[in-house]
Amino acid sequence: MSAPIPMLEEQLAVHAQPVVTGRVRLHKHISEHVEQVDLALSREDVEIQRVRVDRVVEQPEPPRQEGDVTIVPLHAEVLTTQLVVTEELHIRRRQSKTHEPRQVTLRREELDVTRTQGRIGDGETAGNAAP
Repeated sequence: MSAPIPMLEEQLAVHAQPVVTGRVRLHKHISEHVEQVDLALSREDVEIQRVRVDRVVEQPEPPRQEGDVTIVPLHAEVLTTQLVVTEELHIRRRQSKTHEPRQVTLRREELDVTRTQGRIGDGETAGNAAP
């Protein structure tokens, strides 16, 4: 019988080592420009008019709406224990719209990217590379 012959086995060990092949430098700057805008503005004014009425009623009248006028009756009791509408408040709302041009300053951020290619010198790594 023959003696066993020892066999050799090769094993591969793979290691990765970071190598800096370039750098990126970022520079952010803000630019401003003025722009003219036309603002649409709304305005509401209220006009109140007192109207003398002196009308006898049996019970209080609630406020009412007639067209664009809100009417609020004001009551008073008189010695004859009659309820009298002494006057009414006529409240009218008026709306108007105007356009008012204004200048506004708008800002915009911009980013400049600078890339450098090539291998960084011996002994330098990504963490301590010169800027």
